[in-house]
Amino acid sequence: MSEIHGLAVYAAGAQLLAFKYDPGELKPNEVEVKISHCGVCHSDVHLIDNDWGISKYPFIPGHEIVGSVTAIGSDVKDRTLGERVGIGWQSDSCGVCEWCRQGEEHLCPQAQPTCIGRNGGYADRIRVNSKFAIPVPKVLDSENVAPLLCGGITVYSPLRNHGVRPASRVGVIGIGGLGHMGLQFAKAFGAEVTAFSTSKDKEAEAKSLGAHHFINTRDTGALKKVAGSFDFLLSTVSADQDWQGYINALRPKGTMCVVGAAPSPIQIQAFSLISQQRAISGSPTGSPRDLHEMLDVAARHGVKAITERFAMAKANEAVTKVKKNQVRYRAVLTN
Repeated sequence: MSEIHGLAVYAAGAQLLAFKYDPGELKPNEVEVKISHCGVCHSDVHLIDNDWGISKYPFIPGHEIVGSVTAIGSDVKDRTLGERVGIGWQSDSCGVCEWCRQGEEHLCPQAQPTCIGRNGGYADRIRVNSKFAIPVPKVLDSENVAPLLCGGITVYSPLRNHGVRPASRVGVIGIGGLGHMGLQFAKAFGAEVTAFSTSKDKEAEAKSLGAHHFINTRDTGALKKVAGSFDFLLSTVSADQDWQGYINALRPKGTMCVVGAAPSPIQIQAFSLISQQRAISGSPTGSPRDLHEMLDVAARHGVKAITERFAMAKANEAVTKVKKNQVRYRAVLTN
C-alpha cells in the first residue's frame, strides 16, 4: 500500500505541516478510508497544544471523518468497497472485555482514540477497525455529518442513555458547537426543550433549531425563576457556571449531565441532591451502536451540524478560528 499524506503537528502548539507515513500492511479487521471531509473539533486543538499532556509528536489530528472505503481487510464482513462511512473519536477497542461485550466499546480500558498515539483525519486516507467505520445514510450531506461523529454523539448519547422521551423537560446549557446539535436531538426525542445561553442574540436561532424556550443566563435571577423545572439538563459549556442554580432547576429525580469540561471543580450542596433524589453525571462520546442509531435519527429528523468549510490545505486557518471561537458552529476540512 502507498504512503498516507496529511498535515501533522511536529511540536506542541506548532503549525500543521505536510507529513507522510507508511501505514504498513492492512490488518485483517481494518478498512482503509479515502477521506473527503474531516471536522475540526475543540479536542483537536487541545491535542495540538498538548493541553492534556498525552500528545506525542509528530501526529496528524482529526477524528470527525467522512470518506469512502477503498480497501477491506480479510476478516471484514460488515463493510463494502466504495461505501461512505464516518469515523469518530475512536478507531479500535480490545473487543473482549466486559464493556466491549456489552456494546460499550467507548468504555474499553484499551480503547484506541483515532488521533492519540496514531495519525488521524487531516489526511488523504486513514485505517481503522471496521467496527468503528459507521455507514452514513444517503440523505445526509458529508460536510454536515462530519461534526456529528464526535460533537453530535457527545450530545446524543446522554439524551438516549438517560431515557429522554416526549414527557421530558430538557435544558441545553450553552448554544455553541455542541449545544446547537443538542437542541436538535432533544427536539427529535420529542422533549420540551429550553436553551440556556449568555448570548441574547442566539434566541431566534436556538428556537429555529428546536428550543421552545430561551433563557438568557446573564439575566440575574433567570435561573431562580425556573427552579424545579427540568428532568434533564445537558451542560455543553467549557466555562464555570452557577452549578448550584442548575441543580436547583432540576425536578425530583432530575439529572444534570456534563459533557463540556469546565476548568474548576463543580461544587454542589449535598442536601440539594439528597432531598430531591437528583444526580450529576458525565458522558464521553458513544459506542458504535449509538453512532449507528444517531446517524439514523439524524437522517430521519433532519439533524445536521451548522458548518463552515475550509480546504484541507487551509487547516491552520481553521484551527486558529476554532481556537478563537470564531466559527459558527463547526469547522470542516475538505479534500
